[in-house]
Amino acid sequence: MKARRPTNNQRARRVRAALTAIATLMPLVFGTPLRAQQVPPLARDVLPIPPAPFKGRIEPNASASVPDWPQRVQAPAGAPNVLLIMTDDMGFGSSSVFGGPVPTPALEQLASDGVRYNNFYTTAMCSATRAALLTGRNHHEVSAGAITDMSTGFPGYNSAIPRSAATIAEVLKDNGYNTAMFGKHHNIPSWEATPTGPFDHWPTGLGFEYFYGFIIGDTNQWYPRLYRNTLSADTPKLSDVTLDHMLVDDAIHWIHQQKASAPDKPFFAYLATGTGHAPHQAPKAWIDRFKGRFDQGWDALREETFARQKAQGIIPADAVLTPRPAELPAWLSLSPTQQRLYARYMEVFAGMAAYQDAQIGRLLGELKRMGQLDKTLVIMVHGDNGASGEGGPNGTLNEVGHFINGLHRSPEDEARHIDEMGGPKSYPLYPAAWAWALDTPFQWTKQIASHLGGIRNGLIIRWPGHTNDSATLRTQFAHAIDIMPTVLEAAGVPPPQSVNGVKQQLLEGKSLEYAFENAHAPEPPRTQYFEMLGNRAIYKDGWIANTIPQRMPWEFGAASKNTYGDYKWQLYDLGHDFSQAHDVAAQYPEKLKEMQELFLAEAKRNQVLPLDDRLNVERATAASQHYDKLGTHFEYWGKQLSISKETAPNFMGRSFSVEAQVNLPDGHVTGPILARGSWFGGWGFYLKDGKPTALAARSEWAQDQSKIVADKALPAGTSIVRFDFTYDGGGLLKGGVLCITVNGVRANCGRVTSTPNVDAGQGETLDIGQDTGAPMTDDYAQTAVFPGDILKVTVDVALPAQAGK
Repeated sequence: MKARRPTNNQRARRVRAALTAIATLMPLVFGTPLRAQQVPPLARDVLPIPPAPFKGRIEPNASASVPDWPQRVQAPAGAPNVLLIMTDDMGFGSSSVFGGPVPTPALEQLASDGVRYNNFYTTAMCSATRAALLTGRNHHEVSAGAITDMSTGFPGYNSAIPRSAATIAEVLKDNGYNTAMFGKHHNIPSWEATPTGPFDHWPTGLGFEYFYGFIIGDTNQWYPRLYRNTLSADTPKLSDVTLDHMLVDDAIHWIHQQKASAPDKPFFAYLATGTGHAPHQAPKAWIDRFKGRFDQGWDALREETFARQKAQGIIPADAVLTPRPAELPAWLSLSPTQQRLYARYMEVFAGMAAYQDAQIGRLLGELKRMGQLDKTLVIMVHGDNGASGEGGPNGTLNEVGHFINGLHRSPEDEARHIDEMGGPKSYPLYPAAWAWALDTPFQWTKQIASHLGGIRNGLIIRWPGHTNDSATLRTQFAHAIDIMPTVLEAAGVPPPQSVNGVKQQLLEGKSLEYAFENAHAPEPPRTQYFEMLGNRAIYKDGWIANTIPQRMPWEFGAASKNTYGDYKWQLYDLGHDFSQAHDVAAQYPEKLKEMQELFLAEAKRNQVLPLDDRLNVERATAASQHYDKLGTHFEYWGKQLSISKETAPNFMGRSFSVEAQVNLPDGHVTGPILARGSWFGGWGFYLKDGKPTALAARSEWAQDQSKIVADKALPAGTSIVRFDFTYDGGGLLKGGVLCITVNGVRANCGRVTSTPNVDAGQGETLDIGQDTGAPMTDDYAQTAVFPGDILKVTVDVALPAQAGK
């Protein structure tokens, strides 16, 4: 019988073993010094790797003593660089690399040089997927049952990743890698997401030696609210580039520096872009590339994508295109104005996604130019969940205003701003039916953990010498929890038993290396649960049982009174039904019962209980109400301060006052005193040509803004400026009267027609003497700093029950 040739993976392991053996024999052959003769292989199951005891000899005189240098921790021989990329809210069928309509040549090249998976799973929302990706454990098991904004006081949902689940960055760092992260980190508990920490759950507290990015669900692509390590980074000036370009520039610079300092030391770099989460923004030239490309509408686009996916062999020939949900309108039912507006929404998204691909291509191209690409394991997770349906049937030009600030705009109103879409004065999110189209061929979208549209994403892996099979498609089950064990196996690093003195939870994920060189490698037995905001499913060896969603992704509230019992279930045989198209629950009732019981067992084992399907203000504010017992009086000293929204005074639905003691070099100057939020929604208090000015913005549109200006400019020297707002009461979003006083003299009063509930723009802060992120107004320069001294700012807010009194 002919002997089977070893695979590349087996050969690599044999090379590592041989190198270790050579290192052991070298001292015996060449008689190296005492320390080298006694160096055992590093034990990597306890991290940080403990220092070896001193084995030299100490005598009274140095000449008679024998030194013994501390052993430097180095990565295992042959360990590759690792580049992990994850994009945001990108549906399975969005990019051309998986048959979608947006051309992504960089990803296509990456896939042609490696392998792509069409059976890879996420968790249906970002914080949860990212926690699973970084820890190799199920998301509830590491307290990330939902996004951090929806934390609750239960072990599976408190959003604090435990020390018993050390991240991939922590493990690689302690094994001789340099580690860095660029982009989105939505895994900091809300009560820790402040400039004063604690920083345990910031990237630099989770094993990344360097971080440049944002720490919330999304950020403005034109005015990103960024941090470098744990310090606020200056907002870049507006130009013709958006966030992805900035992130890749920083990543390239870091890699240049890392290889300049330690050319033989491997790196782990994690790029987590904000594309294609809202806001959908991109340089206009990129958006205009797609003009007219989506006029056929989402129903036709879905059919076109489905046909490409079959033609390219990305999905099976017998796959079925699932129908449009009744909650989404047919394209042909729309008015001409709606069709023109909604097509532009999709053009903006396509421009954003294509621009992102170009930036990823720049990063890969630079690695190739440096001779590092073929020394690098590249893992590209194409979306942290399905495409976003939160825009609702009509989409929105102001994502946060749409959800929180009560904006109700007609398509006709929005169409008048069509040329602004994707630019600095828009914060758009497309209609939900586009998300459904970009999840082709599956049902539903992001948030819906019960159906593949929410949880099945694309995966690409490139590792020269290991992913060289001529068949580039992999159909084996894979999950976000499998990424960490895959990387550790590739690096020759075992999962640690203990990290920093804390016993580690077992990795739930499984390495994917077994199928790198064999497209037909049998899939090991696999059980995997899914749950997000009450929607749930259980997968076992090709079968999936799942609930039917009760709340649409664009709706707030609670879907049911009994989250566990009120949901109906379905059953699908994914082994013969790729797209989850044929419910067979009626044919196999016993199988469904078995799967439901299995879900409950997995839920108990992984801290999924209690089930909670609320997506509302009560849940969103539970953590802040528990941890941040805010008072009614706040004092700020000096300027260029930023205070996170969790610890800043709350202006929502109440009366308040802002008093500033300022010192001006001369009159007629312009600049911010206090800015909370942005022109998409917020409050601003500033000087315009020396005149104190107050601005209340419920949205970026002029009709949703109220401005009150003092009747004269401040003199040079010290002045006290006071802004007093008296709320009308009678509920949220109401108006009131705002009066300006200068040095004790009334300077003007005016009517505020309506007020915002919250700051519009995730990550926006309350700023003193500056305005970071998206600005409040064009009245001062976008990077303006107050042009004098701010000696003190005092803010007093009424309790909600006192609002309007």
